[in-house]
Amino acid sequence: MVLPIVAYGSPILKKEAEEIDENYEGLDQLIADMFETMYEASGVGLAAPQVDRSIRLFIVDASPFAEVEEGEEPDPMAKGLENFKKVFINPIIEDESGEEWAFAEGCLSIPKIREEVMRKPNIKITYYDAAWNFYEEEYEGYAARIIQHEYDHIEGILFTDHLSPLKRRILKKKLTNISKGEVDAPYRMKFPNLQKKR
Repeated sequence: MVLPIVAYGSPILKKEAEEIDENYEGLDQLIADMFETMYEASGVGLAAPQVDRSIRLFIVDASPFAEVEEGEEPDPMAKGLENFKKVFINPIIEDESGEEWAFAEGCLSIPKIREEVMRKPNIKITYYDAAWNFYEEEYEGYAARIIQHEYDHIEGILFTDHLSPLKRRILKKKLTNISKGEVDAPYRMKFPNLQKKR
């Protein structure tokens, strides 16, 4: 089932999410719904707070980064992403390293806005998958960045929080409009300041 994506301004997006255990009710269905929702919105990652669940869970499918147009060279940063589809439960980023690099990030909760965000290129992360197998893995490049972006969501951080105060001031009106539902998103959304008016 495609779930509505929670828009910028919703309190749940600014809250640190809770760990879950193997008995979390409806987890398999939630994960399936999240993948369906993410694909419907043409995203490469989705965190549970974005579908109104304040739990430490996010999913990624970075395979679009590995797609190459005819005649184009493969992007070295997208190496190994052809089948990069994963579920991260109770993840902890143990380490981030390397020289920060800029990349224009977007977010399904903040449609129509993309801004350059600085992040470190290498991470070490521990997490459980959907079958509750435990992993400790290292990622780099786009894979690391997508994971860092989704991990921020379960920490109550949005990519706009990484921007300079000036850049945030410039975007303020657009962000306010998103929270009011004044944005044309090509997928279902839930707007915090729209509900208050009803």
